[in-house]
Amino acid sequence: MVRRVAVVGTGPVSAEAGLHAASAGGNAVDAAIAAIVASMTTEPGIVSMLGGAFVTVWPAGGDPEVIDGNVEMPGRGLPVERFGTGLREITTTYGGGVTLYAGHGSVATPGAFAALGVAHDRHGSAPWREVLAPSIAAADDGFTLGAAAASYLAITGDSVFAWDPNTAPLVKHADGSPLAAGELTTNPDLARTLEQVVEEGARSLYTGDLAARIAADSAERGGLVTAADLAAYRAVVRAPLRLRLGQWDVATNAPPSVGGPMLAVMLRELGGSGWSWARIIEVQRHVLSYRHGVHDLSTDLEEDGYALLELVERHGLAGLPTSSSTANVAAVDSDGTVCTITASSGYGSGATVPGTGMMLNNCLGEPELNRLGLHALAPGTRLASNMAPSVARSDGGGALAIGSPGADRITTALMQVLGRHCLEGASLQDAVDAPRVHVRILDDGTTRVDHEDDPGILAAVADSGLPSYSHGPLSMYFGGVGVAAREPDGTLLAAGDPRREAATRIG
Repeated sequence: MVRRVAVVGTGPVSAEAGLHAASAGGNAVDAAIAAIVASMTTEPGIVSMLGGAFVTVWPAGGDPEVIDGNVEMPGRGLPVERFGTGLREITTTYGGGVTLYAGHGSVATPGAFAALGVAHDRHGSAPWREVLAPSIAAADDGFTLGAAAASYLAITGDSVFAWDPNTAPLVKHADGSPLAAGELTTNPDLARTLEQVVEEGARSLYTGDLAARIAADSAERGGLVTAADLAAYRAVVRAPLRLRLGQWDVATNAPPSVGGPMLAVMLRELGGSGWSWARIIEVQRHVLSYRHGVHDLSTDLEEDGYALLELVERHGLAGLPTSSSTANVAAVDSDGTVCTITASSGYGSGATVPGTGMMLNNCLGEPELNRLGLHALAPGTRLASNMAPSVARSDGGGALAIGSPGADRITTALMQVLGRHCLEGASLQDAVDAPRVHVRILDDGTTRVDHEDDPGILAAVADSGLPSYSHGPLSMYFGGVGVAAREPDGTLLAAGDPRREAATRIG
């Protein structure tokens, strides 16, 4: 059976991979998995196989679910003196300036492929080989480097990535110059790795030869990821958070994710009061201030996530005390199944497992996700995450899958796009294209409104009395929302964000 699908990928190879999976008998879940693996293959530095991911699925005729493949704190069986080591402190101009930690000591236990494997086992219908085939071909035959990856590598190539001789050939020319947008590049080692995953399954990254190579590299070069960490890792299937937004039933990422609860609270408040720039700024300010003061310092993200929802349910916003890189794909099929996947490798550790082509994450070295301190969590603890891939169904029979990259701007971008479409009736593309705001909580706890150019936003900011900063029109700072949808009459739609390099395909 060949289903029609609409796919939003991170670029042409990603979107085309989704169509290939569908043509091989796949559904929206197969298409989304194929698209995100292609992103991991063709977006070096931005996202990789050895990061974290969340898969949100709403199968036709079934209930929605979230498959949690977020990264974990590693270090099972290691002596205490190993913690706090293996780190390279780096200051980069990316995102207006950030200090991060790279090196093997910044690598968390990856979970992305565990989640993809579970999603395929539970919902996929295309052969695993066909799902991964486009990525193997791209890694072997070559792919055109996109502008987003080229821009990121131009800023971070020397500081974050070039220190590792296994990584340097993947991000730079032999003469040391950075890869440029539009250049053809290959990663044959990654193609061989993906072929091994085809033969042995996703768990080969956790208990097979690939797992042994990851653990050995970590042990040799000062990392914390052990064979015990990889063997113990399991993707977790969770019930999503559910809420009503106009005529839509929305399902999003559940705790211990940070992004899902924040998005759910923002949408509930916006749905209860209606759309206005003043209200959007007010809701963001309350929720994100709470996150900065309470949630980011939590030692139990699951408990505190549900506590936030209960607090707002009882008391409204008045009850709240105030004071890098990701990739997202979305797919819907003609049966009505919707799936969206958000994946992250942090800023990148700069390290690549020798002979595999797989770059390692730096999620332990992301300052915004580790405010309790470096290596402060117990081994096996899931890290915080901003990722909030979401799905929704309307009372009239419509369905959509939506997500975005963009660190802490993920939730505010999704809030505004869903609000415009589900409450105001804007078309998907108009909702994605519209200007955005983000209330930024600075390190000292003060508040600033970051925004794109728009007269209505400027008036609301002036009325708020808050300091502000304009990023100009259509800034990639505000995420890269992708939406795939099926209308009640069966028409398939896909909307990509002009702020990034999203590619859409319907077939």
